[in-house]
Amino acid sequence: MTQKPETIAEQVESAQSHDKGLPPLDKWNPELSGDIDIVIARDGQWLYEGKPIGREAIVRLFSTILRREEDGHYYLVTPVEKWRITVEDAPLLAHSLHASGDGREQVLTVTTNTGETIEVGGAHPLEVGTYAGSDEPRPVVKVRHGVEARLVTAAYYDLAELVTEETIDGKTIPGVWSNGNFYKIATNG
Repeated sequence: MTQKPETIAEQVESAQSHDKGLPPLDKWNPELSGDIDIVIARDGQWLYEGKPIGREAIVRLFSTILRREEDGHYYLVTPVEKWRITVEDAPLLAHSLHASGDGREQVLTVTTNTGETIEVGGAHPLEVGTYAGSDEPRPVVKVRHGVEARLVTAAYYDLAELVTEETIDGKTIPGVWSNGNFYKIATNG
């Protein structure tokens, strides 16, 4: 059985209350409905059957019902269906990074390609790892339900300008502060 993005969107919209906020994804646990031919490309584009999903409202909605489960796969989850999709890298992109305050009082925020603004902190930590088999950095902010937003190159360069050093366990570690948390930037520190 195949499903269309519009049908999934209708299910979510009818199940969601008219209150502001995200769908109650943690309460929705349907059985796997199957695989759907939706791919989130590394460049952040959402594709259905190889073609871009043209309605931005559907992509924004889907970003709120997306979760990564313990098996490492990504799923679009509604109250009655769960569809496995393909994600080439991180499902969301952080296009901009903004810093307010200084030092330990600094607060970093990122804005995703779906228009969501996320404050880096305990609920949304920053991790800078590398891609497997390379030294290419892979900076991500945890969003929710196992979903990450990867900082695009421009946002990563903005982050690099904010790097400071802290001494931890006798070692000097480069990183950044946000919401009172220090996030290590280099993988070799």
